[in-house]
Amino acid sequence: MRPERNRRIDGLIRLLKKRWIVLVPIVAIVAVVGYLERPPPPLPRSRCLAIRPIDMVAIPVGNVVIGSEDFEPEERPVRTVRVPSFLIDRHEVTNSEFARFVSATRYVTLAERQAEWARQPEVPAEMRQPGGVVFRMPTGGKADVDRWWRWTPGAQWRHPEGPGSSIAGRDAFPVLQIAYPDAVAYARWRGNVLPTEAQWERAARGNAAHRKYIWGDDPYPHGRQMANSWQGVFPVKDTGADGFTSVAPAGCFPPNDFGLVDMAGNVWEWTRDNYASHTEVVGQIDGQAITIRGGSWLCSPNYCGRFRPAARQPGDPMIGTTHIGFRTVRDVGAGPPVR
Repeated sequence: MRPERNRRIDGLIRLLKKRWIVLVPIVAIVAVVGYLERPPPPLPRSRCLAIRPIDMVAIPVGNVVIGSEDFEPEERPVRTVRVPSFLIDRHEVTNSEFARFVSATRYVTLAERQAEWARQPEVPAEMRQPGGVVFRMPTGGKADVDRWWRWTPGAQWRHPEGPGSSIAGRDAFPVLQIAYPDAVAYARWRGNVLPTEAQWERAARGNAAHRKYIWGDDPYPHGRQMANSWQGVFPVKDTGADGFTSVAPAGCFPPNDFGLVDMAGNVWEWTRDNYASHTEVVGQIDGQAITIRGGSWLCSPNYCGRFRPAARQPGDPMIGTTHIGFRTVRDVGAGPPVR
């Protein structure tokens, strides 16, 4: 039997690259014809909001239509759920907020520790070292294009892309390389929890039940970039038409109906629901997948395309990446936000 870590890494990469068979012909066409869609004008970075720490928004009680019949099988069946009122973070938890938590508690994230499964002799040497999964834009041929996810020793929240990277000057960026238990620990410190899928989709959709996207049915209304996503052909070219070619600071794109920012794109967000609990589609990693929501900066029309409120994916709870973050919720009756 292969060691658990090999199964985890292999499973994660398979899930994130499951559309490669569709992608290869598109990359070939672009290489031969030299075609690249003309992007809309870049988004000025001056539009990014000034982020306030521990800023929560009250979501009123209401019904939410969860899921979609129009896109992926894991988004079915469509169902209506009554969601009690709750508070949710206006933006994804940032580096500065997570740093305060670590300073107060001396918490050490999973990416900074050597897990039990990493000590097995069959595990490759580089995977025995603490680290995380990092996206690397391919620069070579097909063999390189096929390896855009890399296990990177030393990748952790202070160095999200690995040794040599830094969060200096990135206080307002979403914290990365956060595994599910790390997000749970932070939420608990604040007296909060992670959202359920129903809470997350209620907050994302606002009072509009059937929009394909948070803002409407057009992914780019009037040519406007509404979320931090990938423009160009994934994974070989991101034109940066939205003003970014990686993770963006929180609040650089229009808020939704409730005033929440980045509920679409930028980074996927952990929920507290098991992935298999809402669907019969098998997509678990070692039987432990947790649902992530919202899509990320790596979503493009030719790959992923999941910066929609109904979109959902499985996330391995024990591994951090450069495209998953989180935000927290609390019951309205639980008192004011803390810390």
